[in-house]
Amino acid sequence: MQISDTDAEDDVGENMSRDEVSKEELPQTFTVKYLGCREARGLWGIKHTRGPVDSLVSAAKMPGATAPPVMSLTVTPEGCSLHSANSLGVTRKPFPIEIISYGVQDLLYTRVFSMIVVRDAGDPRNPFECHAFVCESRQSARRLTYCLAAAFQEYSKRVRSVAPKERVWDPPKFAIDLRTPEEIEVEMRIDSEA
Repeated sequence: MQISDTDAEDDVGENMSRDEVSKEELPQTFTVKYLGCREARGLWGIKHTRGPVDSLVSAAKMPGATAPPVMSLTVTPEGCSLHSANSLGVTRKPFPIEIISYGVQDLLYTRVFSMIVVRDAGDPRNPFECHAFVCESRQSARRLTYCLAAAFQEYSKRVRSVAPKERVWDPPKFAIDLRTPEEIEVEMRIDSEA
């Protein structure tokens, strides 16, 4: 499987699309290769996606590894849905917006988009898992990040519209990293030099 750590042919330079996606533009569907998921060590931050993404990409590149399935990832104001149609029927995996805590375009593998979700079941000490997807291009991974940001904004508006006394739960915290891979890398370098 080809997953390069530099996607020069996809690079559009410093003027990479910074345009936001509005809720009116949702849903949007992306063709992706689903790399799978690994346990994440935290709720949000690229430091918690780095290890799982490296592990998933390494596994996909192994000689004899099964090629990741080509699937569709749809982003709506309600969350994300991963689906594919194959000879065995339709596979569908929903990710409600309430369980997604973080999403980012990877800084090393710029065609990879990853997100951290909070599991209901499993190890209660570490309920986080990182899902990774190879997009068709660097721009597609970027657009996917912006779509999830729009879904988060819409969800935040819905939660805030409910009066605090009427809420039966505290709204979850979530983050979307809209910086380019280059901006993230610069900040990580500065942090490591300090």
